[in-house]
Amino acid sequence: MYGLFLRHFFLIKSSFPRILDLIYWPSIQIILWGFISKFFSTYSDYYNNTVGVILTCAILYDFLFRSSISFNMLFLEEIWSRNFTNLFIAPVKIGEIIIALIFTALVRTLIGLVPAILLTSPLFGISILNLGVPLFFLFLSLYVFGITLGLFVSSGLLRFGPSFENIAWSSLFLLAPLGCIYYPIEILPEIFQILAKLLPLVYIFDEARSILVNNVVNYNNIFHAFYLNIIYLVIGISLFYYSFFQARKKGSLINMGE
Repeated sequence: MYGLFLRHFFLIKSSFPRILDLIYWPSIQIILWGFISKFFSTYSDYYNNTVGVILTCAILYDFLFRSSISFNMLFLEEIWSRNFTNLFIAPVKIGEIIIALIFTALVRTLIGLVPAILLTSPLFGISILNLGVPLFFLFLSLYVFGITLGLFVSSGLLRFGPSFENIAWSSLFLLAPLGCIYYPIEILPEIFQILAKLLPLVYIFDEARSILVNNVVNYNNIFHAFYLNIIYLVIGISLFYYSFFQARKKGSLINMGE
């Protein structure tokens, strides 16, 4: 028993991603729901249509979540099936792999999201299509950011191996409190507001709430979100290439697998 305990203890002790995962979930849950509770207790009359706003933001967030997870899952599938080495010794360029994952992730995301959107109308009398034309730009911006997060996580998988898998599932929950999904940025402490403004999520969800609550379209939010997305996407692609070449240099690609 003591030997088994030491085996798992040293496994956790020697793996930063595993330690981060253990600390991360309770902390994020408390922070996220703490801000949501604070918002509704302070601004109980902020939303005229609370259910409509909450469900719309939930659908948008789920689209982001599935975009990122779908990208990561396709990458993880190669590890789980022990096809990782074959993937990178095949005559396929890194850029071609990324593009293939991007489009496949889109298909997976739509398969999961479309039924959910169709259910909200008959069950709750709410349609996300009420956002109008800006909905396309919001979805596009969320998708780009989801893919960018997928690139960051995939870079971590290349660097740390399968032990980084937990981050693939939890990366978006880390950003949820700062993304101001269900509440305006003013509810955050000042230091968090500075960090939140560096994320495109703040501008995307602020725009969604602005349309639903005030019937006002502010394209500055959309442009600002796209501007930040482009910066993060370039960083994500660069990091992916860097992690791949470092992994190949160290020979860790050969040992990648379950």
